[in-house]
Amino acid sequence: MASPQTMLDKLWSAHEVLRRDDGVSLLWVDRHLVHEGSHHAFAKIKERGLPVAETALTFAVVDHYAPTRDRSRIADPQITRMIDTLRGNAAAHGLRIYDLEDPHQGIVHVVGPEEGLTLPGLLINCGDSHTSTHGAFGALAFGIGATEVAHVLATQTVWQRKPKSMRITVDGVLGAGVTAKDVALGWIAKLGTDGAQGHAVEYAGSAIRGLSMEGRMTLCNLSIEGGARFGMVAPDDKTFAYLDGRHFSPKGADWKAACADWAALASDEGAVFDREVTLDAEEISPTVTWGTSPEQALPITAAIPDPAGVPPEKAEAARMAIEYMGLKAGDMLEGTPVDQVFIGSCTNGRIEDLRAAAAVLRGRTARVPGLISPGSAQVKAQAEAEGLDRIFTEAGLEWVASGCSMCVGMNGDLVGEGKRCASSTNRNFKGRQGRGARTHLMSPAMVAAAAVTGTLTDVRPLLEGRAT
Repeated sequence: MASPQTMLDKLWSAHEVLRRDDGVSLLWVDRHLVHEGSHHAFAKIKERGLPVAETALTFAVVDHYAPTRDRSRIADPQITRMIDTLRGNAAAHGLRIYDLEDPHQGIVHVVGPEEGLTLPGLLINCGDSHTSTHGAFGALAFGIGATEVAHVLATQTVWQRKPKSMRITVDGVLGAGVTAKDVALGWIAKLGTDGAQGHAVEYAGSAIRGLSMEGRMTLCNLSIEGGARFGMVAPDDKTFAYLDGRHFSPKGADWKAACADWAALASDEGAVFDREVTLDAEEISPTVTWGTSPEQALPITAAIPDPAGVPPEKAEAARMAIEYMGLKAGDMLEGTPVDQVFIGSCTNGRIEDLRAAAAVLRGRTARVPGLISPGSAQVKAQAEAEGLDRIFTEAGLEWVASGCSMCVGMNGDLVGEGKRCASSTNRNFKGRQGRGARTHLMSPAMVAAAAVTGTLTDVRPLLEGRAT
């Protein structure tokens, strides 16, 4: 009898072409997603006169530098050059490109699932760390560097050392106003940004099964902020329902066979993980970051910590973070004034995220300016069909086109120097949203609450009596 296998074991062995003496595996890549930042890799294969090995498995997406306004006349020549370079590389190699005016354009980690490019059991690579998002479908998905991108372009394979396995089990029912974003920030705050270092995280438990596919994508997206190589959720009926009918999903008899295969990807009963962590869903609260690392996060009802009271090895980082953020130890997080808000990104720019924000903003007026950038053109169209855009604009917030937008600040969308932003993005590093920007990470509903009050705010009272 074969030993019980984890989902990681099954996916890894299915893609392993060979293993070197040092234990590093050569893996077959089923989907390769490229964007404007992939130009270095295209230059490498051009220098060697190499074609893209598998053009049918390589897809180009304009997202990082995609302007969210005035796309017909881009003012910044650097942005124009980056987008034109991707267009040129896609044309030279015959790749499908999701360009600015494409009705299916958007952030690469939103477009992949929407199009059915992301499927259970596949190995998916992209030159972007948040490729882990696609693991929500039971895929082996991780970001790679420029040299590795070039290797995949040329060979459709990638060298990787198999990570250790880690299971984070979240049982129970999440409370009102508590989301996948809070689950992610909660476990990262508890375990640290190196808490899952060297591991692939599989999420399990009743609370995870209760999440929508959008919520699972948020959770897997943030896995790397806790040091994980990637995150995964076993495919189930919710996965199949989401993928049914997508453009690249199997059809007809192939669909039924695929679902049967995908259901078998789940970790076997009795499979042994290198590390196990268990969390109680009912102990998780709406959470916000107070510092400059995703692990520097606390429930909104908590006070900003005193560096003297944190573990000695993290005291200096806490002191520097509090200084950079312009905060004071002992002050309550709730009530901290914000200057602006942002909702969007590959973490929280999907239709569920926009609905959650609209539930808070409906009939209310924002006290601070803000930007809302849907994760894709399809999300934008759906939100407008549901009237969510009118809720946002009537509240006084700006509704723009899809792209990475203010998450990366490469496209003209920035937080002003010294300004404090309530953001639904994935990173709060110094300068991430602009030079001197002060970023607090939270769920879209919590961002909406901050917009309404002008301060970091517990969203739960604002949701009372409202459908979410």
